[in-house]
Amino acid sequence: MSDQPPVAQLAAATLSDAAVVPKHEFSDRVPIRSILGRPDGGSALAGQRARVGGWVKTGRKQGSGSFAFLEVNDGSCPMNLQVIVDSAVADLGLLVPTGTCVALEGVLKAPPEGTKQKIELRVEEVVHVGPVDPAKYPLPKTKLTLEFLRDVVHLRPKTNTISAVARIRNALAYATHTFFQKHGFLYVHTPIITTSDCEGAGEMFQVTTLINEADKVEKELIKNPPPSEAEIEAAKLLVKEKGEAVAQLKSAKASKADITASVAELTKAKEKLSKLEERFKLKPGIPQKDGKIDYDHDFFARQAFLTVSGQLQVETYACAVSSVYTFGPTFRAEQSHTSRHLAEFWMVEPEIAFADLKDDMNCAEAYVRFLCSWLLDNCLDDMEFMAKNFDKTCIDRLRMVASTPFERISYTEAVEILVDSVKGGKQFENKVEWGIDLASEHERYLTEVKFQKPVIVYNYPKGIKAFYMRLNDDSKTVAAMDVLVPKVGELIGGSQREERYDVIRDRILEMGLPLDPYEWYLDLRRYGTVKHCGFGLGFERMILFATGIDNIRDVIPFPRYPGRADL
Repeated sequence: MSDQPPVAQLAAATLSDAAVVPKHEFSDRVPIRSILGRPDGGSALAGQRARVGGWVKTGRKQGSGSFAFLEVNDGSCPMNLQVIVDSAVADLGLLVPTGTCVALEGVLKAPPEGTKQKIELRVEEVVHVGPVDPAKYPLPKTKLTLEFLRDVVHLRPKTNTISAVARIRNALAYATHTFFQKHGFLYVHTPIITTSDCEGAGEMFQVTTLINEADKVEKELIKNPPPSEAEIEAAKLLVKEKGEAVAQLKSAKASKADITASVAELTKAKEKLSKLEERFKLKPGIPQKDGKIDYDHDFFARQAFLTVSGQLQVETYACAVSSVYTFGPTFRAEQSHTSRHLAEFWMVEPEIAFADLKDDMNCAEAYVRFLCSWLLDNCLDDMEFMAKNFDKTCIDRLRMVASTPFERISYTEAVEILVDSVKGGKQFENKVEWGIDLASEHERYLTEVKFQKPVIVYNYPKGIKAFYMRLNDDSKTVAAMDVLVPKVGELIGGSQREERYDVIRDRILEMGLPLDPYEWYLDLRRYGTVKHCGFGLGFERMILFATGIDNIRDVIPFPRYPGRADL
């Protein structure tokens, strides 16, 4: 053991660690972030040996081809490490094309004074080269549009923009789990395949094996046509004959061996008949009953869909373990080609028992502000990239949201504000009157023009909200709330849930929905009902808000939208 006091040990460790290049825990390389992400930009590491791996962003030969400069990036940060390779060490022609993968070992050295780099790598050994044919590589050094990159979705993570979005997305996901875990929420995985909300089938993706099975049957029937009625009758006659033969042997008290052999023949005849009858019943196409698709033959023996929300299912856990959240993919089969819609997207959906609408608003505001602070504290380099290339106001917007209490107004107050703005000369494409579902232009006016900060609108008309939202005492509005933010409008939608059995049952019937699919949901109100609330945050919308990127297809790794589902 050291004789030094603990504080002195810590100081000594800090000093010695400053000159050490930390390797990746599960690799023999040093992440470039570990070098360039230091407060000194890596300058204190001069003289240290390091092995790095990454992809060449730019490469150029210098000194009449005697050496080359490479800008190498490994995705750990937006910054590139400058690398110098002599022609004596490797074939420079293989190294300089954009997109080439390299693993390089050498010594970190301070560059000449006056250069922007704080440190560079002088290569002594090229450990690996993943070459690229520059004539065929789809991502040249020229500036590429985000629209173009959607056509090479498998390669676009190699670009500065998409890799930055990936790190920001990762940071927001980590922050999401950190926030809810810190506040005592339990993470619950809700099903992707659901049989709830059958009435929403028009906007839901159906999950079925009926089509595949119908295709299989059709191919089978072409290859092996079904038996005729005559063949079925002949097989029945054979079974009858074999049965009579067994009966005769038994009445004649024949030997056990003879009876056993006869029974075996009868069994064989019955099996053949059964198979023939089964094949006789095979019909091409999807099975039907009373003129409708017969889902009894489907995989789950009922209609099933990809989920549009994990909310209903996660409520079952909120009504048992109090504070929960789910964070997963959700699906909408809308034929929408806007910059705000995807067919597959991610939702964060917390649910809190023993809590009302005010608690819901408090949680939503605290969560959004936490996300903004987290990006500023942990992802500032990527946010600076976004500010430089997409939206110069994005960092200021994060700072404003992180530090400013949200405005809270009722839906009725919001409509009055919008009506007054129209009287003052403001023009909206969508008419403003009490009872409408606020459009994006209305939401953005409230948050960007009127209040210039996030706004929570609450107590919406019951006619434009779901059956599960708690009916207010006025019987006209429900305890719903939306969090509106600059740039995107609605970021969060939530409500206090209707916990009164009679009221929610009446609401389901009032909206023309069948009770049967919701009996399990009603059980939560029958057995130990509890006041509870929750909300959903569209994860991609949060990334749009943070980055200033315009199209939602560019903030999800593999966008799915009408006509496109690459990979």
